[in-house]
Amino acid sequence: MLMNPPALRALLPACYVALSAALLAGCGLSSPLKSPPKPSVYQNEKFQADETFSRLFDAGVGETCEAARRALLSQGYVITNANTGMVMGAKRFQPDGEEHVEISFNVVCVPDGRNSQIATAFVSAQQDRYVIKKSANATSIGVSALGSISVPLSSSQDSLVKIASETIPAGAFYDRYFALMQRMLREQAADQPQ
Repeated sequence: MLMNPPALRALLPACYVALSAALLAGCGLSSPLKSPPKPSVYQNEKFQADETFSRLFDAGVGETCEAARRALLSQGYVITNANTGMVMGAKRFQPDGEEHVEISFNVVCVPDGRNSQIATAFVSAQQDRYVIKKSANATSIGVSALGSISVPLSSSQDSLVKIASETIPAGAFYDRYFALMQRMLREQAADQPQ
């Protein structure tokens, strides 16, 4: 049985509504094309012996941390805190006009061996990245004696916004720092009266 064209035209909007509802319902179902959820960052922490952030030095705690402090100072780092067993320092960089980077060092020196004659330095460096965020400030001044005349005044204010922060992974960066610490220890030992 064939339907006449006016009856067919009357059913057409109902068919569109039913088809649209079916498509929307299908979009709500989970798709097999979705990527699996990313593992948490801490899942990648392996705590392997070869990923060490420490070195053993043939000097006491005081001398080791002093070498750490001098190594940072020699490279332009600003020391933010230093005592017998700990040194903290930071240095800022501006790789391009809009990006700023700050590297912060934390060094902890602990005694090792018999009579604490040697020390282990644990070092961790963190890199923070910032960008400049501009925000406009607008102010109007109304002069009542002249009527309702407003003169717009505007200014902009720049601020640094942190966009990323990470611990620098173990590797060549720390190897260079530990080598500089070792050199500073040798220089300190040479300066000591015999």
